[in-house]
Amino acid sequence: MKIDPNELLYAYTQGYFPMAIPEEENEIYWFKPEKRGIIPLNEFHISKNLKRLYKSGKFEIRINTAFEEVMRLCADRSSTWISEDIIESYVYLHKAGHAWSFETWQNDELVGGLYGVSIQHAFFGESMFHRITDASKIALIALVEFLKKEHFLLLDTQYINDHLLQFGAKEITDVEYMKLLKEALA
Repeated sequence: MKIDPNELLYAYTQGYFPMAIPEEENEIYWFKPEKRGIIPLNEFHISKNLKRLYKSGKFEIRINTAFEEVMRLCADRSSTWISEDIIESYVYLHKAGHAWSFETWQNDELVGGLYGVSIQHAFFGESMFHRITDASKIALIALVEFLKKEHFLLLDTQYINDHLLQFGAKEITDVEYMKLLKEALA
């Protein structure tokens, strides 16, 4: 069942996010981890090689031109928490201006990207994908540059993984997270 958009936005402001559980017929559950992943925008780190690739013009960055396609490509794996109900709910949020996609294109083909939810000065990253090496990383760099330019205060990654650690992601307690979230929503 599609999530009510007001409930979805309210949940984010309280530190929760939804995930569908494939093993339970895609039942949607709400999560609020005790340890939360974030990328401090002022500590974002990229390698020299990746910075050079970003500036090379090999990829074109677009924002919000293929939101649903980005979601579907993020979900295109053997097991995913991105169900049809989740897609429908976030597409609605996108149309309302609260869900964004940052896309990496090459030769007019979508080759990487990410999507998430934006409320005030907080961006809640949801998922990313790539069809060619480094395409999702380029989308992440574009997102961070955009968030810095627009004076965002919080980039929430929900959880930490090795991929995000290379960019300066770190884990903080829920108490620390809620403090940052409150500041970003003020």
